[in-house]
Amino acid sequence: MKKAALLVMTITILSKILGFAREVVLSYTYGASATTDAYLISQTIPGVIFGLIGIAIGTGFIPLYSRILNEYGHFEANKYANNLSNALMLLTSLVVATVLLFTQQIVRIFASGFSGETLELAIRFTRISVFGIYFTAIINIFASFLQIHKNYIIPALLGFPMNLVIIASLFISIKTNIYVIAIGSVLATASQLLLLIPFVRKTGYRYQPILNLKDEHIKTMVIIALPVIAGQSVNQINVLVDRTLASGIAVGGISALNYANRLNGFVQGLFVASISTVLYPMISKMAAEDNMNGLKSSISEAISVINLLVIPATIGAMIFSKEIVTLLFGRGAFTPEAIDMTGGALFYYSIGMIAFGLRDILSRAFYALQDTKTPMINATIAVVINMILNIILSKYLGIGGLALATSIAAIVGTLLLFITLRRKIGGFGLKEITKSFIKICIASVLMGFIALGSFNFFRQNIRENLALILAIGIGALAYAILIYFMRIPEVDRSIQAMKKKVRVRVGARREEQES
Repeated sequence: MKKAALLVMTITILSKILGFAREVVLSYTYGASATTDAYLISQTIPGVIFGLIGIAIGTGFIPLYSRILNEYGHFEANKYANNLSNALMLLTSLVVATVLLFTQQIVRIFASGFSGETLELAIRFTRISVFGIYFTAIINIFASFLQIHKNYIIPALLGFPMNLVIIASLFISIKTNIYVIAIGSVLATASQLLLLIPFVRKTGYRYQPILNLKDEHIKTMVIIALPVIAGQSVNQINVLVDRTLASGIAVGGISALNYANRLNGFVQGLFVASISTVLYPMISKMAAEDNMNGLKSSISEAISVINLLVIPATIGAMIFSKEIVTLLFGRGAFTPEAIDMTGGALFYYSIGMIAFGLRDILSRAFYALQDTKTPMINATIAVVINMILNIILSKYLGIGGLALATSIAAIVGTLLLFITLRRKIGGFGLKEITKSFIKICIASVLMGFIALGSFNFFRQNIRENLALILAIGIGALAYAILIYFMRIPEVDRSIQAMKKKVRVRVGARREEQES
C-alpha cells in the first residue's frame, strides 16, 4: 500500500500545484468579486445536485463490483458496470432537464444573497456548466473501475487536463467573452473522461447498450447508494448553508471561503486522498474475503500515516494562514481585504484539518463493510451541529465563524465514527494510535515554534514570501528530526524498511563485484 500511496501522492503533489495555479489565475483575473462568486456558485450547483449521486455510485461501485467479480467472474462484473453506466446516463438527463427548467429558483436557493447582475450571471453560468455532469457520471465509474484493477495512476492524473483547460479558459475569457469560463468547466470535465477511456479499454472493458433497471445488482447498488446519497446530501446542505450565509456577510465572502477551503483541500487531496485511493479497493477486497485482521491492520496503518502527515500541516497552516494566502493569491485583483478574509477562514478551517482526513478514512472502512448507514447518520449529526454553530459564530467571527463551525462539526463527527467503528469491528490499535498522536502533536508544536522563529528572523532581511518558504523548509526539517528521535512506530518501520532495501542493494553489488 505504501509504494502505491507514495506514487499517487507524488502525482497528486504535481496535480495540486497545477490546481493552485488555476486558483491563482482565477484570483488574478477576477479576484474575490461578484463575477467570481457567480462562477463558483455555477460550479457548486451541479456539483451539489449530482455530485452526491456520483460519489455514492463511486463509493458503492467498488465493494459491489469486487463481490460480483469474486463470485461470478469478469463477464458478470463488466455487464454490471455497463448496466450501471447506462442507468446513470438516464438519471443524468433528468437532472440536467430539471436544472435547465428551474435555474433561477435553484440559484436563489444556493445563493440567497445574490441579486441584480450577480444573480443573472450565476443563472447563465449554471445553464452552461450543468452539462458537465454527463461526463462526471461516467468518470466516477471509470475511475473506480481502474482502481479495482490496481491502476491508481491514471485516476490520480485526472486533475492535469482539467486544470489546464480551466486555466486556458480563464485567460481566453478575459480577452474574448466572460462565458468562456463556464464553457471551459464543461470541456475540462470532458477532458478527464477522454483520459480514462483508453486505459479502461485496456482492462478488457467494452461498452454494451445494456439497460435493465430490475437487475438484482442494480437494486443492491441502490440499497448501498441511498444512505451514501443521504449522507452526502446533508454534507452538501452544509456547503449550501455556508455559502448562503457567506453571500450575505460580505461581497466576495463565497470566494474567500472557496480559496481557504481549496488550501485545506490541498492537504486533504495530497495526503488523505492518496492514501484512501489505495486503501479503499484493498479493504473492500478484504471485507469480501472476510479478512478482518488485514482490514483492521490496514485501517490502523492509514490513520497513523495521516496523523504523521496532516498534524504538522495543520500547525503550519494555523501559524502562517495569512502569509500563505498572500504568497499564493496576493496579486492582481486579489485585494488586502480579500487576503484578510481568506486568511481568517483558512486559520479556522485548519483547526479541523486532521478531523477531515480521519473522517474520510473511517467512512471508507464502513463503506468497505457495506455499511453506508452509519456514515450517513454521522454526517447528519455533524451538519446539524455545523448549522447551529454557523448561525452563532458567524455573528462574532464573520466568514471565519463559518469555517470554525465546519471544523468543530468535523471533530465531533470523527470522534463518533471512531467509537462506532470500534464497536463494529473491535479494537484496531487505538492505544498505539493515541500514543503516536500525542508524540506527533508535540513534535508539530515544536516545529511550529521553530518555523515561526525562522520566519521572523528571515523577514527582517529578505522578502516576506521568500522568508516564508525558507521557514517552512526549516520547519519541515526540524519535524523530520524530532519524529525520528521520538521513536514513533510508523517512522521506525519506514526507516527499517529503507535500511533493509539499502542492505539488499549493497549486498547485491558486492556479489556482482566478487563474481
